[in-house]
Amino acid sequence: MSTSIADWATGLMESLGAPGAGLAIALENLFPPLPSEVILPLAGFTAGRGGMSLVEALVWTTVGSLVGALALYGIGAALGRERMLRIAEKLPLIKPSDIERSEAFFNRHGGKAVFFGRMIPIFRSMISIPAGLERMPLPRFILLTTAGSALWNTAFVMAGYLLGENWALVEGYVGIATNVIIGLVVLAILVFVGVRLAERSKGEHARRD
Repeated sequence: MSTSIADWATGLMESLGAPGAGLAIALENLFPPLPSEVILPLAGFTAGRGGMSLVEALVWTTVGSLVGALALYGIGAALGRERMLRIAEKLPLIKPSDIERSEAFFNRHGGKAVFFGRMIPIFRSMISIPAGLERMPLPRFILLTTAGSALWNTAFVMAGYLLGENWALVEGYVGIATNVIIGLVVLAILVFVGVRLAERSKGEHARRD
């Protein structure tokens, strides 16, 4: 899969140059299965071969990150708090109070979540939706997203630039961290579901008594 994504990203960069790298990263934000740990080092490698300048690679990938994040922010803003609460009421294991707790957490730590979330695989895309739901001021969202994305993108573009033909090594190391994060998320979901099922069972027993 990584090879086909690399071929696709290479085609974009060959056709469009640095804006192609930006487009690939914008789509990566919207579709998290597209791995930035493949696209960004490849952009750095392409810059090292003269397909674009290093500055162009850094600027366009950061612009692409911001464009993708703004699209997800817009989805969250369009969905809105009231609609989200109505959806929560219809979901079997979700309570409106879960949304309210998430809301309170975001109101306390939203800035840090948006900034540092840009450097965490999977969450780097998803964090833009609650920012939109909570209507984080757009200038602040843009500033934090741009800063966090610039740090993440620079690290990976520079790795590809310096590693040259060995740019694909980056994916192997980051893939381990990504798998750990996915495992922790799955575990957290299983614990959440287990707790909710236990609460439901206890409630049913109490009603019978």
